[in-house]
Amino acid sequence: MINFKTIEYQNFLSVGSQPIKIDFTDARSTLIVGHNGAGKSLMLDALSFALFGKPHRAINKPQLVNSINGKKCEVTVEFSIGTKEYRIVRGIKPSIFEIWVDGEMINQESHSRDYQKLLETNILKLNHKSFHQVVVLGSSNFVPFMQLPAQQRRSVIEDLLDISIFSKMNHVLKETQAKLKDQLGEAEHELELVKTKVTMQNTHIDKLVKIGESNDAKYDEELREVEEQIDVYIQSNKELLEEYQEKYPVASAKVEEVSKTISSITDIDKGIAKNIQTVDSDIKFYTDNRSCPTCSQTLSKHFCETKIEKSKNWRDKLVTGKDTLQIQLERATASLKESQEELNRVLQLNHTLTTNQSLIAQFNKRADELKKQKTETSSDKDLDRAKGELEVLREDRENLGNSKSELIEERHYNDVLSELLKDTGIKTKIIKQYLPVMNKLINNYLQVLDFFVSFELDENFTETIKSRHRDAFSYSSFSEGEKQRVDLSLLFAWRQIAKMKNSANTNLLMLDEVFDASLDIDGIDNLLKIMNTLDAETRVFVISHKQDLLEGKFERKLEFERRQNFTQLKSIS
Repeated sequence: MINFKTIEYQNFLSVGSQPIKIDFTDARSTLIVGHNGAGKSLMLDALSFALFGKPHRAINKPQLVNSINGKKCEVTVEFSIGTKEYRIVRGIKPSIFEIWVDGEMINQESHSRDYQKLLETNILKLNHKSFHQVVVLGSSNFVPFMQLPAQQRRSVIEDLLDISIFSKMNHVLKETQAKLKDQLGEAEHELELVKTKVTMQNTHIDKLVKIGESNDAKYDEELREVEEQIDVYIQSNKELLEEYQEKYPVASAKVEEVSKTISSITDIDKGIAKNIQTVDSDIKFYTDNRSCPTCSQTLSKHFCETKIEKSKNWRDKLVTGKDTLQIQLERATASLKESQEELNRVLQLNHTLTTNQSLIAQFNKRADELKKQKTETSSDKDLDRAKGELEVLREDRENLGNSKSELIEERHYNDVLSELLKDTGIKTKIIKQYLPVMNKLINNYLQVLDFFVSFELDENFTETIKSRHRDAFSYSSFSEGEKQRVDLSLLFAWRQIAKMKNSANTNLLMLDEVFDASLDIDGIDNLLKIMNTLDAETRVFVISHKQDLLEGKFERKLEFERRQNFTQLKSIS
């Protein structure tokens, strides 16, 4: 059982650098009050963040840091399980995640995900969703059990019944089966490979037996064909090389020549363009000015018009020259394209030369192999060695066949085990055994809450709800108040099951604005009755706006308020 003792948080949401510390063990029942936005529900977010790295409500992680101070957001939770004392420290800016056991911190060398998995699997033994099903009921970001998808309902029940180990075993088994499948595939591949080698070795032995009869003729014929191919490629390379040596210098020089021409034309064109800019500047000057800006001497209209006329004539000549250059540039560009294409065709000859040379090398290698094979005539020694190798291959084939059979048998056993570990196997059998107890507890709590219906869950966690007149209902057809009665009944039932199994059992029960939502006066009284029947170890925290209605019904009251935009614990009574 998890016995939570204290929680302390600072620079968390609206809480500033002055930490808030809450003792979970001071009283059996605690009422938490305060105005809207005072920070009543921050304890839920802080507890969820410390244990699971995410708040109770839908708040992005960077937003958890107090927006005014902007750093040193830190939450510390202390609890015990059995004889061991735990302390979890988690923070942002700087990032902190520490797990302390009996005063010593657990090694943090592993990845943060593995560290979190260690906390949930080996220490808490429940995940974020299961924790909120047995500890928290509220209106903020809480998904009641009946609104969860079937698979998530199953996950919660498996945690409660402490049978999630079968799911983990099934996961491990799937990994084992995957590895087994790879091993079997590899064994089949190796077996086929050995079979092929056996076939090839038999063929090789047959060839050794017959090699004396046909060796010379066969090798001579193939060698002659290879040498003929070599001669063909050598002759082809000779012709290609002559053509390349003849055409490459011409094509390369042509490309270089045309490129230089284009560069020269481009330079001249740039010069003309610059002169045109200068002439345009002169025309603009004599058009806009009637005095020299340097010596302030007056420029006559006739003088300016003469200058403008000369500049325009010169500009016309420059433009004409530029157009002529453009025509020359287009011709040169077209010539360059043709020359480049010709050069590429010549370069392709060199590529063909290289390819042919590679083929010649391959044929020469094959010719050497044939000559070597021709000289290695079959002998008794070669035949004995080949038969010895064949015997080794046959032994390998037999061993691999036995290994394959063992792997197939293991896969068969794993298939049987997989059927047992599936949701429809052992887990369903265990769940069926507990279903009557679960349904009885749920219906008992429904009656205490004055909701007289027959509520049953089946092994697929699908509900069947009937009234005293046997009219059938579904959870979604109820009013919000009726739904909340169902949710409360499930919460208390799950806690009772967890206590029976000692799996997800904890001393905390937190009700966030449950009394403020859809419960009527009778429902509130009945809920208080249920709370009073809880064991002495349970610590109930109720967050509510109905201070007047609930005053005096709790052993302790915590009041929160906002001072200068910071949440503070105003009073404890």
